[in-house]
Amino acid sequence: MHEFGIIQGVFKLVEEAAVKNNLKAITKVTLKIGKLRQVFPDFLQFAFETVSKGTVAQDAKLVIVEVPIKMKCRTCQQEFAVERNAYICPKCNNVGLDVLSGKEIYIESIEGEPKDAD
Repeated sequence: MHEFGIIQGVFKLVEEAAVKNNLKAITKVTLKIGKLRQVFPDFLQFAFETVSKGTVAQDAKLVIVEVPIKMKCRTCQQEFAVERNAYICPKCNNVGLDVLSGKEIYIESIEGEPKDAD
C-alpha cells in the first residue's frame, strides 16, 4: 500500500509548514493527485488519520482532489481527456501520446490555527 509512503512524505511537509508559520494546529490539507498515480482515496484518508495521531494535524481534514488524465497526440497534436482507459487519440486513432496531466501529486494548500501571541 504505497498510500502510506505518499502520506508520510506529505506529512513531513505539513509539519514543516506548521513550524514555519507558527501554527498550533493544522485544520485542513488539500492534496492534488493525478489519476495515473493509481491511489485509493480511502487508503490515503486512513493513512493520514493514522500518521497524524498525536500530532499538530491530529484533527485535520484531508481533502483529496483527483486530477484527470489528459494526453496530447504526437501525430495530430489533439489534446484530450482519457476516459475508460482508452489511450488512443480520438481524432486520428494514434497511440503515440504524451501525458499532459494525471501524474502529479502535490499539496495545494495547508490551513491551520495560529499560536496565540505572547
